[in-house]
Amino acid sequence: MTTTPGKQSPTEDLDEQPFMSHLMELRDRVLRMVLAVLVAFLLLMPFANQLFSLLAGPLTAHLPEGSSMIAIEVASPFLIPFKLALVMAIFLAMPFILYQVWGFVAPGLYRHERSKVMPLLVSSTLLFYAGAAFAYFVVFPLVFAFLTGTAPEGVSVMTDIGKYLDFVLTLFFAFGVAFEVPIATILLVWSGTVTPATLRKQRPYVIVGAFVIGMLLTPPDVISQTLLALPMWLLYEVGIIMSRYFVRESAAEEEVTGADLSPADMDAELDRIEAEERNRDEGDRGK
Repeated sequence: MTTTPGKQSPTEDLDEQPFMSHLMELRDRVLRMVLAVLVAFLLLMPFANQLFSLLAGPLTAHLPEGSSMIAIEVASPFLIPFKLALVMAIFLAMPFILYQVWGFVAPGLYRHERSKVMPLLVSSTLLFYAGAAFAYFVVFPLVFAFLTGTAPEGVSVMTDIGKYLDFVLTLFFAFGVAFEVPIATILLVWSGTVTPATLRKQRPYVIVGAFVIGMLLTPPDVISQTLLALPMWLLYEVGIIMSRYFVRESAAEEEVTGADLSPADMDAELDRIEAEERNRDEGDRGK
């Protein structure tokens, strides 16, 4: 079949239409994410100063009497609370952002994959929030009590608000990511890279690595290092336990997963395999 120069064939047109529709959907979902962050930011902006006072609470509670935080830049009293409100807006909108990502990716997944990915997505969000909460309520009071108590005599502890915000955001991110260890272990097992037995054998190296990561991501004190390393190790153990549910159930399922099938054919083939296994089990019980 020939085509007129300058015109597309029907096959090329059909190939481009799905791509353009996916591109349009991606654009729409990104715009929804930006809109959600913008709405959250506008709601938080009037309370930006109160939010910063709340964030600074763990430090100001341990400052010596007569000391306070300072702003060494001219625009810092406005820009730093503004920056905090924006970060908080992204933080609060994260469930909606991840939901939009899920809505874009889910149609391309097989049914058995969707049933496992959605719990992982929700769990990863909750674990990140849990890590940030652990940093604020447990780590910050201990770290700031230690750091302010070690100031040499004659040195007034007056932290710049910009430096303080960068410091706590780094810790929030470090603890949020550290609490994602179970998700990382589950994904490694699910992808077939490792097995739960292999992860158990690597436990001594993981413990050492957790303390090294704690040393690199936290201030130079043993308290914060330990408070980051211990949860990472415990969550690693949780990940090993949970990863057992994500090991492929049979060689037949693995063979079907690796086959070049459409999502509908893939689901139908897996249903057939599950039905055969049920019938075989019932036959064995009947005997």
